[in-house]
Amino acid sequence: MGAKKRILITGGAGFLGSHLCDRFIKEDYHVIAMDNLITGDIRNIEHLFHLPNFEFYHHDVSKFVYVPGELNYILHFASPASPIDYLKIPIQTLKVGSLGIHNCLGLAKAKNARLLIASTSEVYGDPKVHPQNEDYWGNVNPIGPRGVYDEAKRFQEAITMAYHTYHNLETRMVRIFNTYGPRMRLNDGRALPAFIGQALRGEDLTVFGDGSQTRSFCYVDDLIEGIYRLLLSDYAYPVNIGNPDEISLKDFAEEVIKLTGTAQKIIYQPLPVDDPKQRKPDITRAREILGWEPQVSREEGLKKTYEYFKNLPQEEWFKQPKFHNH
Repeated sequence: MGAKKRILITGGAGFLGSHLCDRFIKEDYHVIAMDNLITGDIRNIEHLFHLPNFEFYHHDVSKFVYVPGELNYILHFASPASPIDYLKIPIQTLKVGSLGIHNCLGLAKAKNARLLIASTSEVYGDPKVHPQNEDYWGNVNPIGPRGVYDEAKRFQEAITMAYHTYHNLETRMVRIFNTYGPRMRLNDGRALPAFIGQALRGEDLTVFGDGSQTRSFCYVDDLIEGIYRLLLSDYAYPVNIGNPDEISLKDFAEEVIKLTGTAQKIIYQPLPVDDPKQRKPDITRAREILGWEPQVSREEGLKKTYEYFKNLPQEEWFKQPKFHNH
């Protein structure tokens, strides 16, 4: 039997990164997780530490990256991913999407490795096309509060495509739509953990605007399957991975109240700047090229996610995000 394939996963201690570590361990890869733990959590991967085919590098990918030995694949998932994060650490968000990807591309070129980047539905901004397909160029405010994340990801796509075209590097791009599941941070500011956190604390659920804005929620296991298939495909252009089952945030808050059996009501706050009014992936490309579509219903996924949050130590329910100032 040959040596195990080796994969580097940046952001490996994060929500999606840790699930990717699990998946590639299960597929019998040698997994190297890299994370500076600015938003990631070591507890997400500590169950892997005893394995001989798992390594962890506590490192900021925005600084020079060196991994000894052969490397077959790189997944660049290092980045703050929720508004509460990137509004507080905007510079690091821009750096990981520019310097971080540049370092990963250099490493991929040196190792002759295939690189997959985590892009986002945020490249579509506040879309004027619905649902969003991969040919839509987006409607993004580069200097608005969300611009630090949106433009970092758009630049990341551009430099990755440049390496693909100019250096013939094997690259893959996933545009990730709202994803949820165990290991999300309750305090990360996104709708689902915010609603569940409020329900657990006995607070009313906060909806911004009138709640008519829509989101499409994909369960994490489905997303990981899509990414796995994309990495092993031979398709170099962006692919949307998400769940096209769209719901308004008001209806979603009501689903969470029903699920948690709490007596909370919904309260309304002003809409944040540049908040997208609609989010729904067109997943035609994923269906055709990867044979992929979501399998887990929102009802089933929400139950699993609620169980995870409910079983966290109660002090976690009240935790505020903390950041280092660089």
